Amino acid sequence: MAGGQEHWDDVYGARPEDALTWFEATPALSLDLVREHLQPGEPFIDIGAGASRLVDALLAEGFGPLAVLDLSPSALAVSRQRLGPRGDAVQWIEADITTWKSDREYAVWHDRAVFHFLTGTEDRARYACALAQALRPGGTAIIATFADDGPEMCSGLPVVRYAPEELTQELDRLLPGRFEMLDARRHMHITPKGNRQSFQYSVFCKTHR
Repeated sequence: MAGGQEHWDDVYGARPEDALTWFEATPALSLDLVREHLQPGEPFIDIGAGASRLVDALLAEGFGPLAVLDLSPSALAVSRQRLGPRGDAVQWIEADITTWKSDREYAVWHDRAVFHFLTGTEDRARYACALAQALRPGGTAIIATFADDGPEMCSGLPVVRYAPEELTQELDRLLPGRFEMLDARRHMHITPKGNRQSFQYSVFCKTHR
């Protein structure tokens, strides 16, 4: 995984949560898409969630069981501290998505800005294996990356930018015939400093095992 645990612990330790470039006080688009595809009682996982507040919103709306995965224990600690006792209802998973193996199947997989850090073919292939194993047949994968006109670097690391059709092609190359695109949306993220970052959000259905 790009950067490694030490890199991301340093990133989260250097600034408050609400000063990080990807901070969203309310992750509105992610929340809208999850609401569309997740039913209460169905299992959900947020990949590379860091200190994202998506889990807060889903807990408040009664969704669960919820799992949050991140490479950085420092990032997970921010969310756990913020949620307090409410966080006891969440499964916190400290893991590298390129080596992680799930012990259950999820109805919805959400990834905002992990996949675009996978600049190597092998890392993308390992991510795809984790996705295929962890998502149930008929399940939904929501994958957000920098768009084709988005930033070329983030947190000192290079990224791969995608248009929705390019992400679809890459997923089909990695997992031929196993995912069908359902939806794609452009999104302009405004950073805490007021900079504009162009994202794309693509939604896929897992067609079979």
